[in-house]
Amino acid sequence: MTGGNAESTAGQEGRNLLLRVAASLVLAPLAVAVAYIGGWFWTGLVTAAAIGLYLEWLTVIGERRLPLAMLGVVVLLAMGWAETERFHVMDVSALVALGVAVAALFARDRRSWAVAGIGYSLAASIASSALRRDPALGFVALMFVLLVVWATDIGGYFAGRLIGGPRLWPRVSPKKTWAGSIGGFAASLGIAAGFAACGFGRTVALLPLAAVLSTVAQLGDLFESAVKRKFGVKDSSHLIPGHGGLMDRLDGFVAAIVLAAIFGFLRGGADSVGRGLMVW
Repeated sequence: MTGGNAESTAGQEGRNLLLRVAASLVLAPLAVAVAYIGGWFWTGLVTAAAIGLYLEWLTVIGERRLPLAMLGVVVLLAMGWAETERFHVMDVSALVALGVAVAALFARDRRSWAVAGIGYSLAASIASSALRRDPALGFVALMFVLLVVWATDIGGYFAGRLIGGPRLWPRVSPKKTWAGSIGGFAASLGIAAGFAACGFGRTVALLPLAAVLSTVAQLGDLFESAVKRKFGVKDSSHLIPGHGGLMDRLDGFVAAIVLAAIFGFLRGGADSVGRGLMVW
């Protein structure tokens, strides 16, 4: 009986892996193509993803009430429009304040979690658009963050599967191991070395930058797992075959892109976020 269960589990994991690979082969090139085009296309994708994140967050915390959902979506759409119009700090501040007010007023029992959800979604939208908007190095900077996150995820998955060993944080994410964490971290350094070899930055700067972004991406993954575990939810949705929902797929990216945009903004200003991230 035990052997049969093990074979069934192994077969299910094999099917899930095939679904993950198939979905990634479709979604990753699409994301890269839209990021390359930029403009309205990238803003539209980012806005749609932010709306999906917000709705999934409300579902996870059990607060998906229609007025709260609809008004939050309106705020995120307004932010998307502002991003296409080269928004100013006051525009962003006003929309963030509006989103927080909507969440606080219309949430029933979990106001702080609803506010966190709209903040999480708005941060992902603002950071993703701000980094790409740089005409000089926006696409390169965005690809750097995306590839670091993807390498961390893929390297962590296969290192964890092949090596195994002690669990990273079993109470929050029972399947993640220290070996997987280190494997993902090492893979991110390979991305940084590749960018430096291609002339897209200095090795001495990109290696620690990738290390920080990889670490933050893993913390973002653990944060999302902790939120789901608190509310007794396994997957944020079943939108993406083999991956679960947008929160499950974008948790590490959201954390990394927000930190990357902060770095870029502090060093390059609002119009040169990409350059500020990549040129040290």
